[in-house]
Amino acid sequence: MKVFYTAHASESLYDIMRAMVPPGMTLVTLDRNSDPERYAKIADCEIAIQANATFPASLVAAAPKLQLVIHQGVGYHDTVDLVALKGRGIRLALTADGTAESVAEHTVLLTLAVCRHLVFADKELRQGRFHRHDLRPTSPELTGRTIGYVGMGRIALAAAERFKAFGTQGIYTNRSGPLPPARERELGISYRTFDDILRLSDVLTLHVPLGPDTAGMIDAAAIAKMKPGAILINTARGGLIDEQALCEALRSEHLLGAGIDAFAVEPVSPDHPLCALDNVVLTPHYSGGTSDAFRRKMQAIFTNAARFRDGLPLNNEVELP
Repeated sequence: MKVFYTAHASESLYDIMRAMVPPGMTLVTLDRNSDPERYAKIADCEIAIQANATFPASLVAAAPKLQLVIHQGVGYHDTVDLVALKGRGIRLALTADGTAESVAEHTVLLTLAVCRHLVFADKELRQGRFHRHDLRPTSPELTGRTIGYVGMGRIALAAAERFKAFGTQGIYTNRSGPLPPARERELGISYRTFDDILRLSDVLTLHVPLGPDTAGMIDAAAIAKMKPGAILINTARGGLIDEQALCEALRSEHLLGAGIDAFAVEPVSPDHPLCALDNVVLTPHYSGGTSDAFRRKMQAIFTNAARFRDGLPLNNEVELP
């Protein structure tokens, strides 16, 4: 049974994966980030691991032997052609394990970097400008601040555990409703409406999938409701935010700053308006990109592949519409 990794990666990452391949399976990888090579190699594979590359209908059509797609994460709504999979009877499973810790850490990292103007201060120091006192008036601490969580799944829960250690309080909204009261007390958070989250948060952090009901949810109207001097953090999906409205709020200093790890169009062009702003910290959609997270993720993926091979129920299988 051949397992195809749809994204191009380094040999060091391939080595980690090869060490985890179950007996009776062969890992097929790309030599370069090439669509012709991608379409040619998937043709002979029964299982595909869908990583950062999208999985369109054309790729499904190029894979006559394909029986299972295992998504490397959970955000499949905007990356996988579900109609094409269902039409062929190809199953889809998600990989919930692995990245909650790393994305939660990155969420805190971006927040602290924005609070302390870290990227700007580093750049300025390297050019001989030593802002020892200049940044103090606009450098808040996290202690005593209110963190607003839009979504309260695994990643947001992990982030809330970490933010609590900084002496913050939390408010959250969640599609599935409030958490049990004991869990809210443990995390120091309380359930509120979306408008309350916008209005009361010192730091607003996004943890929802991209779909018809969430696309552009942080638009000009939503940003206008946010506290003056608030911070916006996005380690979820770029399409959640109206990037033009965000740029305007950052230029006007209605928002103190933003930390953005996901963008509407990726990779980001150097002439993107956000790249010209000093009060935003930008990272290349790699919040889940630690070596520890990758090993946990691959272990979960190959465990699921072995379950499929052995005829066992899949973990985190998606019921296709």
